[in-house]
Amino acid sequence: MTPEQIRLVQDSFNEVIPISDQAAELFYGRLFSENPQFKALFSGDMQGQGKKLMQHLNMVVRGLNKIEQIAPAVQSLGRKHVDYGVKPEDYAAVGQALIWTLEQGLGRNFTPEVRDAWLAAYQVLATTMIEAASHESKDAA
Repeated sequence: MTPEQIRLVQDSFNEVIPISDQAAELFYGRLFSENPQFKALFSGDMQGQGKKLMQHLNMVVRGLNKIEQIAPAVQSLGRKHVDYGVKPEDYAAVGQALIWTLEQGLGRNFTPEVRDAWLAAYQVLATTMIEAASHESKDAA
């Protein structure tokens, strides 16, 4: 990611923070409506799950300019998601739901440049998680 992309993601996420509960609700609503099979991966308090989602996103967004420092936490998330039943191919649907949610939440501030920056950020996040999950699966075999 370029420094400008990092700035765009961080600045736009500042606009999401005040609506984080609604953003999480939009995200999971979209994810489940487009991928009903994912609902079985979740049990319990979806409001609490939404708060976790936003906390993890905040950690990643704030750490984009020091990715080597947040990489262990992101890798740990990837390994945990294996236990939840998440497969590498599931990350594309999650990314689509995230981008849609940001588009809804940011409205006209979700410019093509902001979209591209978020796509780049999500690619870094998903790749790091998938690679960690892949190593976890190989270690278990």
